[in-house]
Amino acid sequence: MRHTEFWERMTEALRDEAYARYWASSTVMGSLEGRTVQEALAAGESPKTVWRAVHDVLDLPARDR
Repeated sequence: MRHTEFWERMTEALRDEAYARYWASSTVMGSLEGRTVQEALAAGESPKTVWRAVHDVLDLPARDR
């Protein structure tokens, strides 16, 4: 998964691009070692791994995995 696809999925899941970016910068997740989405991506974590963590936290449907 590329970063562009990741952000498209985030926007779709949260229904607003600005909110998706805010959520990604403010929500700390244990599954990302206590980092936010933004911090995990900046540290080099793969977008696919981060998406899986987001998917679980937001309890999205399996089809969105």
